[in-house]
Amino acid sequence: MADQPQQTSRADTLLEFPTDFPLKIMGERHDDFAQVVVEVVLRHAPDFDPATLGMRPSSGGRYIGLTATIRATSKAQLDALYTELSAHPMVKVVL
Repeated sequence: MADQPQQTSRADTLLEFPTDFPLKIMGERHDDFAQVVVEVVLRHAPDFDPATLGMRPSSGGRYIGLTATIRATSKAQLDALYTELSAHPMVKVVL
């Protein structure tokens, strides 16, 4: 049984796939921040359209919040995307 692919059970997630899933990514304002985030998102969701990326600066202008809505196909895909984004040094928070 060890070589069978692991399947996500209904108890593992309340989401039904595929689904549109918004990711909120925040980091310090930097010229390359949006491009870096788009590159990471595209590695996990190749059909993501960068033109749909939402951007909102913080009131003080020090931080920027991005919203990337992807077509999520599995919990594993979302987990991998959250892991890579969270580990990036430019990213402060991923929701």
